[in-house]
Amino acid sequence: MSPIEIEKCKIKCARKFFAKITSELVKYNVVDNYGKFMALVKQMPYLLGADLAATNAAKSAPTQSKLLIFMQTIVIPVWSYVHGSPAGTGIIRSKPEDFIVIENLAFEPSGAGEHVFLQIEKIGENTDYVARQLAKFANVRQRDVGFAGLKDRHAVTTQWFSVWLPGKADPDWTRFETGSIKVLQTVRHARKLKRGVLSGNSFKLIIRDWQGDKDKTIRQLEAMKAGGIANYYGSQRFGNEGQNVNKALGMFQGAKAGREQRSLYLSAARSYLFNQILACRVSRKIWNQPVSGDIYMFDLSHSCFKSELPDAQIIRRLDTNEIHPTGVLWGSGDAGVSADALRLEQVIIDDYPQLSQGLIACGVEKDRRALRVNAPDLHWRFVNDTVLELCFTLPAGSYATSVLREIIEL
Repeated sequence: MSPIEIEKCKIKCARKFFAKITSELVKYNVVDNYGKFMALVKQMPYLLGADLAATNAAKSAPTQSKLLIFMQTIVIPVWSYVHGSPAGTGIIRSKPEDFIVIENLAFEPSGAGEHVFLQIEKIGENTDYVARQLAKFANVRQRDVGFAGLKDRHAVTTQWFSVWLPGKADPDWTRFETGSIKVLQTVRHARKLKRGVLSGNSFKLIIRDWQGDKDKTIRQLEAMKAGGIANYYGSQRFGNEGQNVNKALGMFQGAKAGREQRSLYLSAARSYLFNQILACRVSRKIWNQPVSGDIYMFDLSHSCFKSELPDAQIIRRLDTNEIHPTGVLWGSGDAGVSADALRLEQVIIDDYPQLSQGLIACGVEKDRRALRVNAPDLHWRFVNDTVLELCFTLPAGSYATSVLREIIEL
C-alpha cells in the first residue's frame, strides 16, 4: 500500500468514527480550507476545535449545541525505504560533537575585494543567529552579511559567512569569538556570498546506543555507496510534526504569514509533493530506473535533458550513476516530462489540489530535483558493539537523514 493510500484510509476511518459520535449536542463536521474554518468559528457560540484546550473550554456550557470541527491536515508519513526497513536503532545528536558538518564552497575566494569571507565553526548555534551577531559586531546592516546555506543548530558546523566592508579595514575578528563560535580563517572576495553557492557538505556522524542486525546494516550501507541514495527532503524541512506544510495550507486559504515564514511554508509544501513522488517511485522500484518521458539530471549539476524513450545509453549512464531521474518541484510553468513520467507525477499532484493550486497562486515556478544522489565516499566503522560512525559528503540541498533513515529508525 502506498503512502497516499495509507493516508486516505486514515481519513476514511476518522470520518466513520466521528460520524458515530455525532448527536444533537455534539455535531461533527469537516472543513478542508481555512476560510470555511473561520466562517464556522464565527457562526458558533461554542467551538470544539482540533485540540484538547478547545474541547475542555467547550465543556463549560454542556446544554448548548456544539460543533466539533476538524481541519483536514497533512501528516508526514514514513516514506518508502529503498533497502527494506532499517536494520537497527540508535541515538543521534546525543551531543553536538556527534553531528559534525563542514560546508564546502563551490569556489575559492579571490583574496581581494570589498567582502570579508569568514570560515566559522559554531557549536549549538543556528546560522541566522550568527549572521545577526556578525552584523552587530561589524556595525553593518544585516543584509550586508551573506551565507550559502542554513546549518543544523544541534551540531558542530563549519560554514562560511561574508561581511561587506567597502573601504574599511578588518576588525579584530578574534573579539567576535565566544565559547560556541570560533573564526577559523578570513579572506577577502569581490562579491557577497549568496544562498546555494556551495558544492556540498561533508558529514561525520556518531550513532550511539546502536542495536540491530550488523550484517544487514553493512549491506544497506554498501548498497547506498554503490547505487546512491534516495534524495528525500529531511524532516527538518517540514517542521515539528509537519506543521510547516499545514501552515502552508492555512496560508493558501488566507492566513497571514511574514516574508520569511511564507518562504518556509512554500518550500515545505513543494518539498512534501516531491517526497510523495519519490516515495511512489521507490515503492515501484523505479526511483533509479528510466521511465518514458523522464527528465534526467547530470550528476553534481543542475543541467537536465529529456528522453521520450530510454535507450541503451540512458540505461548505461543510470547504471553508472552519471545521470539521475528527476521529480518535479511543483509550481507554474510547463510540465517538462511526458508520457508515463507525467502521468505518475500528475496522480500525486492531483491528490493534493490545495497544495498544488496554492503554490501556483503564490507565483512559485516549476523546477526539477534529482531523485537520487551519489555518496561515493561513504564509509563507516563500528567503534564498538553499540557505536557506529559514518562519514560521507552530499551535494548541496541533500540531507544526511536520507542516509540515516535507511539504517536506523528515526
